[in-house]
Amino acid sequence: MSDRKAELERKKAKLAQIRAEKEARRKEREALDSQSAAQNALAGLRRDERQEIDKNLESLGITPVAAVVDTISSLPPSLSDASANSTPDTSLKPETLSSPRLRRKRPQLSLVAVQTTNIPPKESVSYSKNTQTEESGNDAIPSRGSRLGGFDYYTLTYDEFDDGYEEDSLPGLGSGSPSSGSPSGYLSKLPPGILPHGMPEVKDVKPATTQEEEDKKKKEEERKKKELSEEEKNVIMMSQPFQKFFDRATKIVERALSEDINVFIDYTGGYEDGEALEDKTGGKLSLNRFFYDDRWSKNRVITSMDWSTQFPELLASSYNNNPEAPHEPDGVCLIWNTRYKKDTPETIFHCQSPVMTAVFARFHPNLILGGTYSGQIVLWDNRNNKRTPVQRSPLSASAHTHPVYCAKVVGTQNAHNLITISTDGKMCSWSLDMLAQPQETLELQHKQSKAVATTCLTFPQNDVNNFLVGSEEGTIYTACRHGSRAGVLDLFEGHQAPVTGIDTHNGQGHLDFSHLFLSSSIDWTVKLWSLKENKPLYSFEDNGDYVFDVAWSPIHPALFATVDGTGRLDLWNLNKDTEVASATATIENGAALNRITWTQSGLHVAAGDDLGKIWIYDVGEQLAVPQQDDYNKFVNTLLELKNNKIEEDLDRGLSGAGHHSLSSGR
Repeated sequence: MSDRKAELERKKAKLAQIRAEKEARRKEREALDSQSAAQNALAGLRRDERQEIDKNLESLGITPVAAVVDTISSLPPSLSDASANSTPDTSLKPETLSSPRLRRKRPQLSLVAVQTTNIPPKESVSYSKNTQTEESGNDAIPSRGSRLGGFDYYTLTYDEFDDGYEEDSLPGLGSGSPSSGSPSGYLSKLPPGILPHGMPEVKDVKPATTQEEEDKKKKEEERKKKELSEEEKNVIMMSQPFQKFFDRATKIVERALSEDINVFIDYTGGYEDGEALEDKTGGKLSLNRFFYDDRWSKNRVITSMDWSTQFPELLASSYNNNPEAPHEPDGVCLIWNTRYKKDTPETIFHCQSPVMTAVFARFHPNLILGGTYSGQIVLWDNRNNKRTPVQRSPLSASAHTHPVYCAKVVGTQNAHNLITISTDGKMCSWSLDMLAQPQETLELQHKQSKAVATTCLTFPQNDVNNFLVGSEEGTIYTACRHGSRAGVLDLFEGHQAPVTGIDTHNGQGHLDFSHLFLSSSIDWTVKLWSLKENKPLYSFEDNGDYVFDVAWSPIHPALFATVDGTGRLDLWNLNKDTEVASATATIENGAALNRITWTQSGLHVAAGDDLGKIWIYDVGEQLAVPQQDDYNKFVNTLLELKNNKIEEDLDRGLSGAGHHSLSSGR
């Protein structure tokens, strides 16, 4: 082992020696190359070139290079050694510097004639045409060679920046300008050879007016300056044009005080697309803002909310009465604007009965429809300065006689109706042009039983004939408006308490989920249903209080939102989990959330509580926006829920059969 190590050490030493020799040869070769390059550079000049350079230096009075080299070579060895170790200034002796060969040649001077050239600056020439009239006064100077009356009507002028005509060219100042009374200064400043002429002077002359016109003008000025009396001021302030102007101006000023963007958006005519809320992608669920008005929202329960399809930033909310303000209107409908950060509503409407539901007229962006506790249908118009309804249905037995809890506008641009339901068991269809009586009325009864006390209403996607209603007894019914089977068709039993909210799937995407719908109830549960089965597909039992509303996401197939009496807002993504909500938020004041609605973009939700506040939440894109495989995942999720339901039913049936056999054996 020791011999092996010794052999390795010898090899290493030999390698190091070889490397050192190689490096020494490389350095020696580089030194030789540099020396040869320097010698070649010095010897590169030909003899005739050096002679030519020396001649040029001698002609300039400078000692040639050859003479300097010869002088240095002729120095004694002691001086040459000293010059090698010292600077050039100290190594040379005075005797050497005074050598005749190193003495500068004396220059010879001579007189030479110099030719001067004067180039004048470029002249800026302009021509002005005078009026063809005879001139009078001292400014009129006859022209040479004139053909028309002895005058030249074209004047040649020079732009001289040193002149002061621009500063004092007004007539009557006597500054020597062409228009002044003393033209001598002006004539003396003209260039030689230029013929000056008198220029006409233009003065302002008042137009000819009669005495009557002047008196009339004075009267108009006095009328404008006249101070209005209090009665005249009140007449102007109460006039319709002033009211319209003042209402519009106050809204613009209020927007301008809170925002630094375009505030001149007119919701009565113009349209500007785009949603006002900012998208936030950081968290799953974050509070954006809230809407509340001390006078119109305080102590009022929010009964419904609806987003405008024409103006996506507008939100309509309805309120019931305020027990602490008996002199205020019982019913209120407020239009909130999410585009601006102002705290007041965009428009205020009210009526004498609590408003239980309010919706935008889908094809009439200026109209808002409401259903009241008294059973009346009311219509407001934001183009009208009145806060009260412009139309309302009469209180009669032909229409609703109980509270109207839900309303929907269905149909197309050319054929659409307002559908309303009430706890009196009636479904009424209205034309927006005439609310005197409903166009059609349908009694909601199941198999000749008593009328169904409906509490909520929804239509499947792209369907105007079939609809679903939730009832006070906890049963959900499907019904049809027209045809031989008009009326209640089928029922879905599963809830043990009144149904508070119902919503059908939006049905968007390449797969059809329009047969799915959700329902919420006072029995603390949310249930997932299919129109193809009478039993619920799944029951969500995570809440600990009344569940007041439920709403599908408009863009995500497996996402929906719920609100309950504890003030909790839950977002459920069925593709992620069916036992626990994907995101949860609880409001601060401990009020109960009783209404929920999504924006059209699906990136925001609005929740209303029982104290009059509307809470706007931002939903993160990772939760709100569906991925490419979410539709296929949702199909698999539904299959799993269905299989689990079958297994539960089998287990329940087997346990029931076993219990029955044991009891019979006894």
